[in-house]
Amino acid sequence: MRSASEDIESRHGPGVGRLIDRLPRRMRRPVRWLRKPSSRWARIPAGLLLTVGGLFGMLPLLGFWMLPLGLLLLAEDVPPLRRGSGRVFEWVERRRSRRLAARED
Repeated sequence: MRSASEDIESRHGPGVGRLIDRLPRRMRRPVRWLRKPSSRWARIPAGLLLTVGGLFGMLPLLGFWMLPLGLLLLAEDVPPLRRGSGRVFEWVERRRSRRLAARED
């Protein structure tokens, strides 16, 4: 059986795993859990809610930051969005490769 990090890398390449490794320690586990195929039941509603909330970003408490986060969550389950997110991750990896190096906590 493959680990969650191997599953992520098989779908999106090693850049996504490095981005997750750059998150604060307390955020890594929930992000990895959300990216598992078995977490689809939580990922899709969360992605839809974040996307809708991002459309109303000009309101207090909501923000435009919610839109890309919701689209990234939905990209795990929607193939056209997955291709777009793959391109974004590749761009980030090319542009910010030094920042993606593993950091020590």
